[in-house]
Amino acid sequence: MKTINEQIAEIEEVLRKTPHHKGTNGFIGAMRAKISRLRDKEIESSVKSGGGGGGGYSVKKQGDATVVLVGPPSAGKSTLINHLTNTESRVAPYAFTTVTVVPGMLKYKDAYIQILDIPGLIEGAKEGKGKGKEVLSVARGADLLVVMTDVDRIDLFAKMVKELEGAGIRINQERPKVLVEKKSEGGLEVISNLKQNLEKETIKEIVREYGIKNGKITLKEKVSLNRLFDALSSNRVYIPAIFVVNKVDTKPNYKKMIEGEFVGISASLGQGIEKLKSNIWKSLEFITVYLVKPDENLEEGSPVVMKNGESLKDVAVKIGTDFANTHKLVKIWGPGAKFPGQEVSFDAMAVEGMKIRFL
Repeated sequence: MKTINEQIAEIEEVLRKTPHHKGTNGFIGAMRAKISRLRDKEIESSVKSGGGGGGGYSVKKQGDATVVLVGPPSAGKSTLINHLTNTESRVAPYAFTTVTVVPGMLKYKDAYIQILDIPGLIEGAKEGKGKGKEVLSVARGADLLVVMTDVDRIDLFAKMVKELEGAGIRINQERPKVLVEKKSEGGLEVISNLKQNLEKETIKEIVREYGIKNGKITLKEKVSLNRLFDALSSNRVYIPAIFVVNKVDTKPNYKKMIEGEFVGISASLGQGIEKLKSNIWKSLEFITVYLVKPDENLEEGSPVVMKNGESLKDVAVKIGTDFANTHKLVKIWGPGAKFPGQEVSFDAMAVEGMKIRFL
């Protein structure tokens, strides 16, 4: 039986020989969709083989969020996690010092943020080089990626992003605004209020290649082939990322080199660590609200860390499912309240600094 790479190579050869014109657009789209589906099979197999992990690759998520440090060998990730957390990750001046996942906990403001230091990410990781499938499997479960290299290897960012994307990880992207409504009959209907570069028949050919014969496809953005593939694939994950350049103390002119795109730090000297912590908090879109018990005054209260856009119902659920089910009345003070002690519905949004009392 042919391997996935051999099947992809055969399709790519067919595409090279296919003339590109309006009459072949649907066929070309379907063939590229077939390649995308074959690569999806690789991702699915990587997730299954990498996630169960012996050797320390299976890590239970703890705290308010999980941040994974991604970088090439010897980029200084272990030194960084020692600054960020209470962990002692082994540090040595040679590659592949970290051979397992090392967890630590960062306490910042009112949040407990789990930080995972994983083995260095190298080219070919998505094919399994350097325990790459296991490493990428851990990265897929992150709430935030800190993608890190040193000031002499800034070009590695592009290669690492390629490896992450090959594992189905979409960095700093929103999910495609494509709605797929499957039906039992009636064929395919493509709807969009935007002028698309892809013809409707090409879109239909691609959708059929993904096994959908009947249904309504609503495009709420101008989609490219790759964005359409992402919308139709079930194994994509969308994760925010911060790009960090380490060892900037060795280059006095480093600010010109990174031009504000990246966070510059010196992990060995502890420089830039507080700015990085602040960026982690912002990228996770955290807010702090304060839970005030019925017998407490408003100056007291326990901080609860939530995500921007979450509701008071989400606050109650975070406290506990039983708590959420047994409390029906909520009053708020401070930011978000029209007047002190306003009674609101559980659907009201939580706001930074809000005081909340469930009754």
